[in-house]
Amino acid sequence: MKITYYGHSCFLVEAGGKRLLFDPFVSGNPLAGAVKAADIRCDFVLLTHAHSDHIADVETVIQHNPKAVIVGIWEIHSHYSAKGYTTHPMNKGGWWSFDFGRVKMVNAVHSSSFPDGSYAGEPVGFVLDTPGGVLYMAGDTALTLDMQLIPLTCPKLDVAILPIGSNFTMDSHDAAIAAEYIRCDRIIGCHYDTFGYIKIDHEKAKAAFEEKDKELILLNIGETCDIVKG
Repeated sequence: MKITYYGHSCFLVEAGGKRLLFDPFVSGNPLAGAVKAADIRCDFVLLTHAHSDHIADVETVIQHNPKAVIVGIWEIHSHYSAKGYTTHPMNKGGWWSFDFGRVKMVNAVHSSSFPDGSYAGEPVGFVLDTPGGVLYMAGDTALTLDMQLIPLTCPKLDVAILPIGSNFTMDSHDAAIAAEYIRCDRIIGCHYDTFGYIKIDHEKAKAAFEEKDKELILLNIGETCDIVKG
């Protein structure tokens, strides 16, 4: 499994022979000037919720990847399906098998609405079970005891992507506790530094994870890491 960071909460995951793009927001990110949404190639677009800093570049991405499938909770599916895009609706619960592997939609504690204020369903996270590894993408969330259900209902995680920026989501202290809840030793941080509200001390964040014998990976924008299935 290869994971490329495009800033904020936008990641490209290459797994099961497909390219999966999470929460495309690059054009409005002042730190991601070298990334062009139109240049990203993907087969699926997975959306954790509908805030503008997670969906701003969805339509640009789809225009340049017309066969890509948008995966989201029912209300997000309905929104983009009405625009003529190919979508796959999900909700929190069981698994769905795609051609790259299985996907489970799980709980996230946050809010969700489209930029015009209309209802976008509830925020979610995703667990991907692929031949190249098992990934938990938490989306924007506070720390929640629901995370303890993940190791009870999913295969052992190889890696998790957790928000660490505080104010709108968990901070690094709570995210390190989340890593214990989900029983995952390797964490990639997201949703930090983009705006003034979520700027963090990188070394302090890493230390919070080290105290719990966990590894926090803070990728540079455009950087790719390889995850080996455990």
